[in-house]
Amino acid sequence: MSARMLALPLLALLCALQLLCLWRAPAVYSPSAVNITLEPGQAFTLGRDELAAPQASPGHLALRRDRAGHWWLRNASAGRQVLALRDGVDRRMGSSALRQSQWFRIGSASFTVDAANAREIAFTGAGHAWRYDGATLRRDGAAQAACPGAGFAAGAVALWNRAAPYSLTLARPLSFGGNLNCGNRLGIAYLAGGSALAVRAKDAVLLSNAAGSEAQTPLLLSSTQGERDLAQREERLDGVAAIVAGRTRFAVSLDGARLQLRPLRHVALFTEARVALPTTLVWEWRERSAWSVPAGAQWWVAAALCAVLAAAGALAWQQGRWPFVREASADMRVAAAATALLAIAGVTALLLQRAGANLGVGVSMLLGWAALWTFLLAAGRPALATCAAILLLAIGLLMQLELGLGAMESSWLRHFQKTTALLAIGLGVGAHLRLRMCSGSGSGAGTAMAPQTWLEWTLALLAGAALVALSMQVLFGDETGVFDLQPVEFAKLALTALSAHCLAIGLGWHRAMPQRARPCVRWLRLAGPALLFAALLGLALLQVDDFSPLILLLVWAMAMALAWSVAARRLKVTALLAGLACLAVCAIAWLRVAGGEEIAQWGFYADRFAVWLDPARHPHTGQQLLLGARAVADGAWWGADNWLGVGSLGQAGGSALHIPAVQDDFAPSFFINRHGLVGALGLWALQALFLVGVLQTAARAFAASEAARDFRQAWLWRFRSFALCGGAAFVLGHLLLSWGTNLAIFPIMGQPMSFLSAGGSHLLFFICPLLAFNAISAQLLEENLSCRSMSNTKSWARFTMFSMRRRSGRRRDWHCSRAARCCATCWNALRASFAGARRPAAFRT
Repeated sequence: MSARMLALPLLALLCALQLLCLWRAPAVYSPSAVNITLEPGQAFTLGRDELAAPQASPGHLALRRDRAGHWWLRNASAGRQVLALRDGVDRRMGSSALRQSQWFRIGSASFTVDAANAREIAFTGAGHAWRYDGATLRRDGAAQAACPGAGFAAGAVALWNRAAPYSLTLARPLSFGGNLNCGNRLGIAYLAGGSALAVRAKDAVLLSNAAGSEAQTPLLLSSTQGERDLAQREERLDGVAAIVAGRTRFAVSLDGARLQLRPLRHVALFTEARVALPTTLVWEWRERSAWSVPAGAQWWVAAALCAVLAAAGALAWQQGRWPFVREASADMRVAAAATALLAIAGVTALLLQRAGANLGVGVSMLLGWAALWTFLLAAGRPALATCAAILLLAIGLLMQLELGLGAMESSWLRHFQKTTALLAIGLGVGAHLRLRMCSGSGSGAGTAMAPQTWLEWTLALLAGAALVALSMQVLFGDETGVFDLQPVEFAKLALTALSAHCLAIGLGWHRAMPQRARPCVRWLRLAGPALLFAALLGLALLQVDDFSPLILLLVWAMAMALAWSVAARRLKVTALLAGLACLAVCAIAWLRVAGGEEIAQWGFYADRFAVWLDPARHPHTGQQLLLGARAVADGAWWGADNWLGVGSLGQAGGSALHIPAVQDDFAPSFFINRHGLVGALGLWALQALFLVGVLQTAARAFAASEAARDFRQAWLWRFRSFALCGGAAFVLGHLLLSWGTNLAIFPIMGQPMSFLSAGGSHLLFFICPLLAFNAISAQLLEENLSCRSMSNTKSWARFTMFSMRRRSGRRRDWHCSRAARCCATCWNALRASFAGARRPAAFRT
């Protein structure tokens, strides 16, 4: 039985479980609007319960209406900030633009503003003259030295800000507090670092308290009314379009005596549309609808339904027509249009989500189904890796749907909705490319190729784009990414492609390169790009406060070295790499046995190892590990409901939702809690089948390179082989780190699990391109095998006809030729029927 015949009913079963999960979810309600009515002179304080904001303080917003009827807002929370959207810019409440001749006092230090404009401020205090332009702090006219422990990126940014023009400088805040003057830090004795901040805004330099501490140091600022604390500063609500309190964003609208706050995201959910509220506060309720569509986007629903129907049409189109019919037909054009429509629908859904107008979870589920079925049925006979990957993606969607429906907060469903949109984009584009690249005319698969120089320039541009993205993360972002993206995932893809290119040329340099090339130049061309890019990638990853990227790179490097040694038939190198892998396993076992006292002497990530070895002694820092272990223990073998999770579909998530980052790093813990270790064993089997399928395609591609008669075709097949090996190595690293973290085999390391976690960048920039590349390579292998079979059949038929003519003479020439043609036709049909079952040995000449 083929992998496709098993994948079709299993995918249908998983889609049915998703539909059952949605059908069993109880009805929940949330406030669509919070209406506050105040008379002139009245005041009211709103908090977590009044705002339906789960992460807000008990008393967060202080509202007041003065005698003139104007509304005023003040941040009543000591440790959490309030953002106000005014003129298209989010500004923190309790901040003030510094003006000339003002003075401010924080702790024991007082400062006087000597000059201030829209670009910089000059002030004196603490025995020095200071100047701050939003990027660099200068003391007595000179920039300060870098702070101890500052990384390479911080030093590079500081040097750039000193030399670059003002318009090109990178904004860096000025921090008050601490015992050391360095960098952009102004030290104040007996005051914690970061107690106050000055930041560059659009038209001024803003001074504000720092959030995060329950007992903030008063920041006093002079004004026309005298001295006042910035934390207690009120602002008028006129002109404010939205406010953010505890990560919950509210749209603001004023209508005389009534203020209306409309929650947009991170809203608490209730099982009943009834809550006890003060008389001045009225909620307008709405029920969560699975099939809701934002106003003005009804046309998109029709597009999504067309994409679903396209998957069914592709199933009918597939029956026996591809890949043996290569002519461009109307069916192929319809399928290509369907895949393009699917990608456009995914982009539209993602844009609607970014705008705050989310689609209903049922509509998103239809979009996810369309992506899965279209990619599975879009073209040809799906390979083992494709079938396993589609099932893994369906399992991931089911788990994220359970996670979203089981939480009593609206923001949890955004992970499922974002994943379905990204799947529609990634798989839609991948299926479209698969149709275009595998339907070209030619006598053999893969014969129509771009010049090798053009492909090398494409890889160089890919590497350059990845380096630019990594530089932007180092300069503008942090370890969570930049601009809501993770450039590291795109860099993994670029590193895999570039290293595969170098290895593909290296194995065939005597055919692909002129013999007169110098050895040093040859090896610089082969190893230079990969080594340079790997060094820059490692430098960027070192900026992350975690050692998991380094381990991921180590797993990838070992796997690529192993693939090269096997391809080059270096048995000693292969044995050495296998020994190193065994040593790594022994080292992990030794760390588990060794005591925390020995590891504490290392100093490098010693706290992580100490928490890993004895989490009970570190209940605060080991909370993630302890909660994950408890969730795994509650799941046991058959899940928390003893029915492999079927009985708890659509129900409350329980205590497993309290695990930090449960949707990303600790998604396997939630999966085991719901579906038990039996379900985890099935997931492990599917993951192993995916890796085996990718490696099987890579092995067949390398066998095709050995049989190729042209060095360009041989290089291209080797490139595909090593690229697939590199992609499988990165996926293996993600799986090892994620399972090791969740099962306490390794210390906690933040890496999402491929196909299961809600990792948007990892899914879009790495997993989907890898699936498309594997599917295209497998399809080209099938076509190449079919073309070789037909070529061998024609040669055999010509030889048979010639021999029979020689023996028969002139009288029986016509009869023997006719018999030879009949035999050749029968043999051709027999070979074509078994072409799909041929092994890589068929590629041998």
